Amino acid sequence: MGRGDLTNAEWARLKPHLPKHGQRGGRWASHRRIINGILFRQRTGVPWRDLPARFGPWKTVYERHRRWSADGTWDKIFAAVLADADAAGRVDWSMVSVDSTSCRAHQHAAGARRRGPRVPGKRRTPRHHRPDEGLGRSRGGLTSKIHLAGEGGCRPLALLLTPGQWGDAPQFIPVLERIRVRRPGGGHPRTRPDHLGGDKAYSSRRNRRYLRRRQIKHTIPEPKDQRAHRTRRGSRGGRPAGFDKTMYKRRNEVERTINALKNFRAVATRFDKRAYVFYGSVTVAAIRLWLRP
Repeated sequence: MGRGDLTNAEWARLKPHLPKHGQRGGRWASHRRIINGILFRQRTGVPWRDLPARFGPWKTVYERHRRWSADGTWDKIFAAVLADADAAGRVDWSMVSVDSTSCRAHQHAAGARRRGPRVPGKRRTPRHHRPDEGLGRSRGGLTSKIHLAGEGGCRPLALLLTPGQWGDAPQFIPVLERIRVRRPGGGHPRTRPDHLGGDKAYSSRRNRRYLRRRQIKHTIPEPKDQRAHRTRRGSRGGRPAGFDKTMYKRRNEVERTINALKNFRAVATRFDKRAYVFYGSVTVAAIRLWLRP
């Protein structure tokens, strides 16, 4: 086993959730070797063509990652791994925080064909495909932004990809809507944390109204301008937002989650031209974090 490869314990957790048959009914071969090759590329950020020969043909490794990113296989594996972790009591629902991080896009990430991609073998666009390819322009160049919700154990529960210049507050509800952890006994998946945290960027009437409607306790500080505007309106401005200093100290957990994701160099710097492939890369990194004990 090479450095960074799946351990036997991690492989035992992952293997039951992998697809058994390929596109034309044939069985997939060498799942473990191919996934180790994908993880090697995610960890080091090397071009696909420079993968070591021990992982097999580089094109086989790349095509499987691209195919599973397009048809949602990585999403299904991520959901299954999350369900197993929740059944084992490894998900800390006591505090779930929302945050975002910008990823600098390499020059090779630009220049994708304007013609929309297709799922291999099917006449539909891939999941998580974006016409803008999730690339935004700023003074620093091309960037992408990862919005995520992280649990108390510093692991992600939900992911969302946007261009780098997009704001955080409008993506607050879409990120929370992606939290769906299946229950082992069936029934509705769990979607509500015990407590939710966020920084000032997520303070808005729309977001607070959404949290109250879903009866989610939250700790989001109110910016000075919003506080002054509410005070100026008097009784029409509503009541002050509650704030728990002790719970807010735990917001560092989502920042540590982001740091853990960015330890994968292919996540910290975007090299993929297509947004759905980069989203698959981030999902693979999240799966690896959940496989670790």
